[in-house]
Amino acid sequence: MPWKSLTRESDRQSDAFEELALPLFPSLYNVAVWLTRSQPDAEDLVQETFFKALRGFAGFEQGTNFKAWIFRILRNTYLTSKTGLAAMRTVYLDEQDSGLEATVDWDTPESRMVALSDQAEVRSAMETLPPALLEVLLLCDVEEMKYKDIAVVLEIPIGTVMSRVARARGALRRVLLQAKEGRL
Repeated sequence: MPWKSLTRESDRQSDAFEELALPLFPSLYNVAVWLTRSQPDAEDLVQETFFKALRGFAGFEQGTNFKAWIFRILRNTYLTSKTGLAAMRTVYLDEQDSGLEATVDWDTPESRMVALSDQAEVRSAMETLPPALLEVLLLCDVEEMKYKDIAVVLEIPIGTVMSRVARARGALRRVLLQAKEGRL
């Protein structure tokens, strides 16, 4: 019976999709929260992304970068949504600043409190970034994607990715330094 072989093939594709997609759920959700700035909208965005990705999974080329493929679907879904970046594509070119970043190597209640405070400051500073810079910073520094994969996801040249990452880091550094100076 031909319908039974179609069902088995469909089950195999669903299993393969789950195996590749489910481990990426937290990362996709994290980026979606940053993009939408709303947990309910992020949940909807990730759900729509999974739906579109599963529907188009037959067209995915096995052996290629699934993470870049599904993040591209997430981004495109966001861009075409009513809350997407389409209306906010202006990127302001900022000069790069140099600065030092410090890390705390010991784990004490005080250091954990400082780290939580720092996380809140970084989150607040990231929210000030223009959408195109925030997007590239999330993919590079939060999701630890390679520049070439980010270029695929965002459909921009790798040089543009590198430039945006540098500008985003510089802008973030300036905001954090201004916040620090305001506390002194």
